[in-house]
Amino acid sequence: MTTVDKFLEVAQAEVGTIEEGNNHTKYGKFTKHDGQPWCGSFVMWCASQAGFKSMPNVVWTPGGVAAFQGTGAWSNAETASPKPGDIVFFDFVEGGAAVEHVGIVLKDNLDGTLTTIEGNTSPEKKAKGSQANGGEVAVRIRAYKKTNKRKLTAHVVGFGRPKWSK
Repeated sequence: MTTVDKFLEVAQAEVGTIEEGNNHTKYGKFTKHDGQPWCGSFVMWCASQAGFKSMPNVVWTPGGVAAFQGTGAWSNAETASPKPGDIVFFDFVEGGAAVEHVGIVLKDNLDGTLTTIEGNTSPEKKAKGSQANGGEVAVRIRAYKKTNKRKLTAHVVGFGRPKWSK
C-alpha cells in the first residue's frame, strides 16, 4: 500500500466523527490547536497516522496555501487536475479570509466536481450547516470548476500536492 493510499484509508475511517464540543477534537489535541477550527488539524492528523511526515502545515489554511506555493506544488482550481490525496483549499465566505477551509481529495469526478473528505464541515444531509466549521468529518461533493455538470457553486481556490513517498 502506498503512503497516499494509507492517508486516504485513515481519512475514510474517520468519516462520521463529531467534535466533542465547540471545536474540541483529537485532531486539535494532536496539533496543539484544540478548541480552534480543526479542518487543517484533521489533515495533519491523518498524514501522521499514515506515517507521512512531510505534509506542509495546513492548520492555518492561508499558511498551508503559502507552503504549497513555496514548494511549487500548488495548482489553481480552474487549471488543476486534482488527484486522490491532493489537499484542497476552499473560500466559502465572500469578503472573509481568502481561504478558510481545507480538505482531502478522494477523486476527481471528471465533471468539474470532486469528492472530498473534510474535517469540521457539515455532512451532505445537513448541507445548510457551516461548510467551514460544521463539526463533523464528512464526505462531500464540491465543484472546483465554475462551469460544472452538477451546477454547484465553486468554492475551491486551489490544490496542494504533497510529495508522497511510495
